[in-house]
Amino acid sequence: MKIEEKAIPGKFTKYEVARILGARSLQIAMDAPLLINISKERLEEINYDPMKIAKEEFEAEVLPISVKQPFPKKKSVKIKKMAEKDDVKDKQIEEAEEAEEKEIGGEGEIMELSTPEDEVAEEEVSGREGSEELQ
Repeated sequence: MKIEEKAIPGKFTKYEVARILGARSLQIAMDAPLLINISKERLEEINYDPMKIAKEEFEAEVLPISVKQPFPKKKSVKIKKMAEKDDVKDKQIEEAEEAEEKEIGGEGEIMELSTPEDEVAEEEVSGREGSEELQ
């Protein structure tokens, strides 16, 4: 891949290329190992320039650097008024809820709400164990 190419979806933009080359050339300048074999003559020809070495590695596509490219989702949704259909759905939901309430009521007991007196009675029964937990 040549650096001069324009940005194509799935390829790197010029800004990403600049960032990748800058990061890799910094690594090379800090004595990181080269990822491709370059002859001594070629290294002398490019004057051991980390940027040029990074470009050669980039063009050889051996750099283990990846770029995450978030693109905006271009999605449009047309909104239509569905007033009549919504009324029908609401009535069906209400009927289903009423049927469910009747079914629950017919099956058995409805649980009673707990009162503060019930909680006090439970604490008295536990006795000494309850007092240790509070300390």
